Amino acid sequence: MNKIILNIGLLLFFISLIIFSQQGMLVEDILLRSFIIFFVATFMLTVLALSFIRAINKVSSDKQKNFYS
Repeated sequence: MNKIILNIGLLLFFISLIIFSQQGMLVEDILLRSFIIFFVATFMLTVLALSFIRAINKVSSDKQKNFYS
């Protein structure tokens, strides 16, 4: 799961590099903005994946409790 999230973040990083470079920005600005997009996207996808996994675990533990009751 971590590799998938990292690959999506890298994909967004390189896409933002292409988009910002076509706008004629300075190289430093391009790299800074692209890194910010990479960091934010990776962080948000990690939080989303963790909350999704926790929700699945909660549902399965609730089903298990109801099964034994």
